[in-house]
Amino acid sequence: MIKIYNYGEVPNEEIFARENIAANVEAVVAEIIADVRTNGDAALIRYAEKFDRVKLESLEVSAQEIDAAFEAVPAEFLGILKEAAENIRTFHSKQVRSSFIISEKEGVITGQKITPIEKVGLYVPGGTAAYPSTVLMDSIPAKIAGCKEISIVTPPAKDGTVNPLILAAAKIAGVDRIFKTGGAQAIAALAYGTESVPKVDKIVGPGNAYVAEAKKQVFGQVSIDMIAGPSEILVVADATADPRYVAADLLSQAEHDKMASAVLVTDSRAFAEDVSRELEIQIPQLERQEIARASIDRNGKIIVAENNLMLAIDIANEIAPEHLELCVDQPFDYLDRIKHAGSIFMGKYCPEALGDYFAGPNHTLPTSGTARFSSPLSVDDFVKKSQFTYYTPDALSAVADKVAYFAKMEGLTGHAKSAVIRFEDCK
Repeated sequence: MIKIYNYGEVPNEEIFARENIAANVEAVVAEIIADVRTNGDAALIRYAEKFDRVKLESLEVSAQEIDAAFEAVPAEFLGILKEAAENIRTFHSKQVRSSFIISEKEGVITGQKITPIEKVGLYVPGGTAAYPSTVLMDSIPAKIAGCKEISIVTPPAKDGTVNPLILAAAKIAGVDRIFKTGGAQAIAALAYGTESVPKVDKIVGPGNAYVAEAKKQVFGQVSIDMIAGPSEILVVADATADPRYVAADLLSQAEHDKMASAVLVTDSRAFAEDVSRELEIQIPQLERQEIARASIDRNGKIIVAENNLMLAIDIANEIAPEHLELCVDQPFDYLDRIKHAGSIFMGKYCPEALGDYFAGPNHTLPTSGTARFSSPLSVDDFVKKSQFTYYTPDALSAVADKVAYFAKMEGLTGHAKSAVIRFEDCK
């Protein structure tokens, strides 16, 4: 049963559970990465047999496999996938940046050039559930950015296939290549390349502790989006909210993972108790009730900030949740007060699941308090920026002495010389 606390009984930094990584993960991942760097495809095939219990003859998903999967997916769901994809495109298209040029001073041109990252790799989890939503959320911004080649890595099933929902979503999103490999070995393959898997410039997408550690270890060789921890939801609700809705929203995250954190902050003790009772009604109705039960019992919390909704908002800002729901009547009255959250869901008819699948904003979000300084996945993650500067001879002559003076103040006489050498013969 979920635990109910008065505000102050639990330190803010302990409201959400933090994942304890096994001590040997770092060493195991380092060994896997080294193996893949040395042995390429052979290592990936060996790990597929070891971890996925499948003997693969080929790592890349063929066009025939993708077409067959597309045909196997119910037409109704294909329609929903396409509508969700269009919502995601509409939202992320607003994020596109433009290059710019400044030429306000005579003889001086400066600017910024936006260039798509050429090759990106998307990690799509397998295992206990398939996530076509992750395919859409991670690949569509990359397509909008103009990335030249988008590759997916995802664990195969025991029969050597990839879940048809993942393949259908990849086709709708316009993914270029798909590979049957998961875990730390898939991250290594993307970072360093193998005979089959192309080396990429950036890796994005969620995964387990081994995937997260692998992304951490290859960072610098490639760019990454973030190190994602277990899923989190914080619901801020007052006594006018429906406890059935709030309980369902908490469970929408609790069913992800036994380490997921589902937390309610409310200004009413009576409402807290109503939600607790409703959770006990709804948990047995879930297909993933064992996972949800473990998450709620271990990490779930209800914090009562008695008669003080503003304090509930302050708590949200302090812990910077991945998902924040404002289950109140006038949510926009509080929006400006929210400073730290990955994605904010406004009002009593905006469950977090809307964001996971359909509304358009991205569902790849900062976790573990990192929303204090980082952002959801966006088109910005798939472009890079270059600066450029141009000065005419007259424009440089006008400022060369100033540049040289600045350089000398830093003790860098070589810098100073480079600014004035062009004009020494003129003096």
